[in-house]
Amino acid sequence: MLPTFGHCKTLIATTLCCLPLLAQGNDRAMQDALQAARSQQWQKIDQRAIEGHVLAGYVEYHRLKARLPGAEPEAVLAFIERHDDAPLGKWLRGQAIEQYGEAGRYESLRAVADGVPAGTERQCHYYTAQLGADPQAAAEGGRELWRVGRSQPEACNTLFDTLRAQGEIDQQAIWERMTLAWQAGETGLADYLGRMLGRDWQNGRTAMSMLKKDFSAVTRTPACLGPECRGTSALYAAAMHGFTRADTEAALEAWRKLSPHLALQARHRRAIEHDLAFYSMVREIDQNLGWVDELLTRRDDDDLLELRVRTALGDRDWTGVIAWIGRMDEAQRDESRWQYWLARAREQQGNDDLAREAYARAAGERNFFGFAAADRLDRPYALNQARHRIDEATRQAVAEWPTVRRTEALLRIGEPGLAASEWYAAAARGSEEQARLLADYAQRRGWQARLVQTTIAGKLWDDLAWRFPEAYRDHFLHWGRQTRVDPYLLMGIARRESAYNPEALSPAGARGLMQLMPGTATQVSRQLGMNDPGPYGVLDPAVNIRLGSTYIRDMLDRYQGNRLAATAAYNAGPHRVDRWLREAPQAFDLFVESIPFRETRDYVQAVLAYRVIFESLANGGDSTGVSLLTPAETSGRYDRSLLASN
Repeated sequence: MLPTFGHCKTLIATTLCCLPLLAQGNDRAMQDALQAARSQQWQKIDQRAIEGHVLAGYVEYHRLKARLPGAEPEAVLAFIERHDDAPLGKWLRGQAIEQYGEAGRYESLRAVADGVPAGTERQCHYYTAQLGADPQAAAEGGRELWRVGRSQPEACNTLFDTLRAQGEIDQQAIWERMTLAWQAGETGLADYLGRMLGRDWQNGRTAMSMLKKDFSAVTRTPACLGPECRGTSALYAAAMHGFTRADTEAALEAWRKLSPHLALQARHRRAIEHDLAFYSMVREIDQNLGWVDELLTRRDDDDLLELRVRTALGDRDWTGVIAWIGRMDEAQRDESRWQYWLARAREQQGNDDLAREAYARAAGERNFFGFAAADRLDRPYALNQARHRIDEATRQAVAEWPTVRRTEALLRIGEPGLAASEWYAAAARGSEEQARLLADYAQRRGWQARLVQTTIAGKLWDDLAWRFPEAYRDHFLHWGRQTRVDPYLLMGIARRESAYNPEALSPAGARGLMQLMPGTATQVSRQLGMNDPGPYGVLDPAVNIRLGSTYIRDMLDRYQGNRLAATAAYNAGPHRVDRWLREAPQAFDLFVESIPFRETRDYVQAVLAYRVIFESLANGGDSTGVSLLTPAETSGRYDRSLLASN
C-alpha cells in the first residue's frame, strides 16, 4: 500500500518520507539492463551500475520469471512481499500460477495463489491444482469454466477430463454446453461435444438438427428430450434464442403456445422471456406490447423497464411513463434521467407542483438531464465541484513516494507503458486522499492524459479541474476560431473520445485526441488542401484538432448548426442521424432519448454535459451564463426540417 497521508506528514519532519532514499544509479545502465533482462542476456547486465536503482526490481522480476517453473514458491512469495506496492508482485504471481500449472507443480501453485486468479487459463490451472486439495471447490470452479459455448484453453483439458472421469461433468453438462455452442454459432465445438453423448440423447440430437434448419420447428419439438427429459430445458432455451432474433413476432406466438406445457428450468425460462421482451420493444412490435406489459408486472429487470419507459416516450404515453418509472427500484428511479422524465410526464399532465419536485431532484446531478432539469427550473447547474489545498511540504513528500520515483524513472528510460501501469495501479490501490495527491502531482507535471486516468482510477468524480484539464487549450481555441466551432464543444468531444490521450487508438482504428478514422482524416485533409497526415501524423495534437474541428464543423453545417444532431453524427455517422431525424420526435430531449444506439445516446449526453463543465471551469467554476443548449436547440424541431439544407 502507499503510505498514509498522516504517516507521510510525520516523516516529513525528519526529512524522510515513506522509504529511505537510495542512490538512484545510472538510468542508461538500467535501460540497457532491462532490455537485456527481457531477452535473458544476463551477461550484458552491469549489476554494480544498477545497484540501488529505484527500478532494480524490474530486472529482478525478469530473473525470477526466467527461473520459473523451477524457482521455489518461497522465492516468489518473498518477491511479492518486497514489491507489494507495485504491479511487479501481481505480475509475478500470475506468471508463477501459469508456469507452475503447465509444469504440474500444483503444490507450488497453491502456495503462491492468493484466491482465484483472473483469466480463464490461470483459473483452469488453479482449479486443477485444487483437485487433490479441495475437490469440491475444483468441481464447482471447473463446471463454471465448462459451462460456456466456446472452446477453452488447453490448460483446461486436465481439469475437464478429470471432472468428466469423476462424473462431476456429466452427460447433461455436456449436452448443455453443446446447446450453448450451437447458440453461439460454434458448430465445430457443438459437433465435438455431440460425439461425447450416449445413445439416450439421440432424440435431442435429432431435434437440434431439425431446429438448425428451421427455428419454427420448435412448435413440433418433443417436450421430453434426453434421458428423463433432462435435455429439454437447454435445447428450448437455445432454440428460442435464435428464433427470437430471427423473427420476434413469430417466436412470441410460438412461445405463448408452448410455454404452459414445458417444464423448463427457471433460468432458461427467464432468459427466453427476457429476449422476447427486449426484442419486441427494440423492434417496436406493437402487437407484442400487451404480453411485454404483463411480463413486466412479474419482472424487475432494469434494462427492460428502461426500454419500456423509452417505448412509452416514443408513443407520448405520459401515463405509462409515470407508471413504468414507478416500477423501477429506488436506485434506478432516483437517477436524474428518470426523475427528469417523470417531471416531463407530470408536466404534460398539468401537475406542475409534482413536476417541479422531480425536476429539482434531477437538477442536483452533474449530467445532461441534470442540466436540462436545471434549465426547466431556471436555476444554476449543480457542478458539485471539489476543491483542495495541498501544501508544498506535502507535494515535496509525494515526489519521493516509491511509486512516483519509479514512474519518473520509467519515463526517463523510455518505458511509458510500464510507467502507466505503475501509476494507475497506485491510484486504484491507494486511498482517495492518496489518489488525489497523485492527481495533483500529474497536473503539476503536465501529464494531462495521465491526470484524467488518475481521476478515473481513483474515482475522483468531483475533482473537475483534474477530470477536465486545460489540455491543448490553445489549439482548441485557435481551431475553434478558424472553423467557427464552439471550442468547448471541441474539448467535450476530445475528452469523451480519448480522455485527452493524444496517442489513443481504438479497436476500430480511430486515432488521436478526437479519434479520427483514417478515411475521415484523408477526406478532411484533401478538403483542406493538406497532405494526408497518415497514421502517425494524425496523432499530432494540432493536426488532429484541426481535422476534427473541421469535420464537426461540416456536421454542424449539415444540421443547421444544431450541436445535438452534429455530435450524434460525429459518433454514429451522418447517414444514420439523417434517418433518425426523419423518424424522430420533435422535442430535443425526446430526440436524444430516441437515439437507438446506447453508445451514441450516452455519447451525445456526455459531450454536451462536458462542454458545460469546460466552459464553467473557464469561468472559474461558475456556471452563470453557461447554457447546455442554445434557445434554437432547445425549442427547435428535431425532424426532417433539420435536413432541409442537405
